[in-house]
Amino acid sequence: MTDLEEHEADGQWCVLLPCSDSEFWAVPQNALAEIVTLHAAPEQPPEELQWRSERVPVLDFGRDDDSRWRERVGGSGLVAVLLGLEGEGCDYWGVAVRGEGLAVRRVAPADVRDAPDAVAEHASAAFVLDGVTYQVPDLVALQRKIAASMAVA
Repeated sequence: MTDLEEHEADGQWCVLLPCSDSEFWAVPQNALAEIVTLHAAPEQPPEELQWRSERVPVLDFGRDDDSRWRERVGGSGLVAVLLGLEGEGCDYWGVAVRGEGLAVRRVAPADVRDAPDAVAEHASAAFVLDGVTYQVPDLVALQRKIAASMAVA
């Protein structure tokens, strides 16, 4: 086995993000800039936030299913700030973290089952891990869509 094959068999560190009651994302750890805690947050996540002197648009996939965004005790909410690709219209963008299951985990190919029939419109792949279906979001397409909506606004 080559070093590359051995490395791939070990898996990749991923951030597992609950985005709604029915949608969970798996993104490479190196795509995450930071998990931002918004203290005394409103009932719904903001459409954008100021983060490190940057304007960060926030996607929310759970608004329609009433999944919980804020903690019941303390009332804080979380937004995962993702790194955008340079030259694609926004350097950073966020996604509201809703519900339970936020984690960082090494995901190895042997631990997952491919789920091609479960791929969401904005994802490039899906897999099942520990009984949960995770979407692999098309980060570049989402960033371009956000940048286009910012240019119109």
